[in-house]
Amino acid sequence: MSANKWEHRKTDNTFLFTMDHPIPAYLVALAVGDLQSAEVGPRTSVWTEPCLLQAAKQEFDNVIEKFLSVGEKLFGPYVWGRYDVLFMPPSFPFGGMENPCLTFVTPCLLAGDRSLADVIVHEICHSWFGNLVTNATWGEFWLNEGFTMYAQRRVCRELYGEVYTCLEAATGKALLRQHICNTGESHPLNKLRVKIEPGVDPDDTYNETPYEKGFCFVSYLAHLTGDQARFDGFLKAYVEKFKYQSVMAEDALEFYLEYFPDLKEKNVQKTEGLDFDSWLNVPGWPPYCPDLSAGQQLMKPAEQLAELWVNKNLDLESIGQIDTKPWKTYQTVYFLDKILDKSPLPDGNMKKLEEFYPQITGSNNAELKFRWAQIVAKNLHVSGYQHIRKFLTSQGKQKYTLPVYRALWNGSEETKALAMEIFSATSNQLHFNVRNYVKKIMA
Repeated sequence: MSANKWEHRKTDNTFLFTMDHPIPAYLVALAVGDLQSAEVGPRTSVWTEPCLLQAAKQEFDNVIEKFLSVGEKLFGPYVWGRYDVLFMPPSFPFGGMENPCLTFVTPCLLAGDRSLADVIVHEICHSWFGNLVTNATWGEFWLNEGFTMYAQRRVCRELYGEVYTCLEAATGKALLRQHICNTGESHPLNKLRVKIEPGVDPDDTYNETPYEKGFCFVSYLAHLTGDQARFDGFLKAYVEKFKYQSVMAEDALEFYLEYFPDLKEKNVQKTEGLDFDSWLNVPGWPPYCPDLSAGQQLMKPAEQLAELWVNKNLDLESIGQIDTKPWKTYQTVYFLDKILDKSPLPDGNMKKLEEFYPQITGSNNAELKFRWAQIVAKNLHVSGYQHIRKFLTSQGKQKYTLPVYRALWNGSEETKALAMEIFSATSNQLHFNVRNYVKKIMA
């Protein structure tokens, strides 16, 4: 359970749990099943069904503690005692759910090479932003997710440096652009402050906007201070001030202006086009995006390589000179995003692309499998349909499943038939929300 103390009373086979801190009701979570655990750090165990235990231990052994330590250095003490991780069945529709003491995660994180281990940083950062300071209503979801995205990238900058973190943020920006293109700039759910009225499904507010637009707003607040150390101090003070409380945007923003009286004096909250009210209540693209140019040294080779693959007459010699084997996950993701943007590719290029990068097409990394599935669909690449079938059958994560079905449905009659065939075979194993969203795509 999402609690910090528990015991098994064997006399009547009862489990007793204690949570010493106040938490919002949505964070009370129980896991029931044939579960086993293995220690992977001084305050962390992984919990799985028996068949996954070895893989989970290998992936996360001695990994999580360094994330927790950097979080504590930046945001203050980790108050929850344990940080255990429970690997859910493949049908779990989310990447993770930050229940205190026991984060639930998708088994898609088990890439076999630790290439997705840092995804857990996001859930760890919820220990401060979300679990310790909580949005008071679901219309203020950005307070949980925007601050957590900022905190996640702040931790990653400490661990992996500015260049790689900017590259990862650029892939998030691409997802936001894709989402806004799908829904339209003026869609009311593309505001940071959402009105959940009769007829609005709160589940629909779970999209890229609170995450990535929220990240841009928090980045803007950091940018106004002109100094990273100053803003780090504010984040720590914000957590200390509002811990164990639920807050509205006004609480956070008023405290920000109190903490920085020089900014309050300048009336930064009313700067035209960047005023706080517009940030919260105007839908569409963020009025400010952080400078991600440091990531260019990793983005540029990926962009140049993608450009080469768009040519009718492939220059295989130049392509061969760019060695992608040492690339980290998000550099390859960025390359595949560019290929997806430029798809469909000229005739014959897909076949060559597939042959050229067996380390991508055969990867066990879910982020790469997800993008390859969309590229296959968008290029109507028949020999790759088996990859799509396998990917959609092996997991039910909403963020992966819906875009792949959308790509199939926007393709040809053949890809529509493939979508219907896969859906009829797998719909029973999908979470009902995901099932309903897929039905909407295919309606």
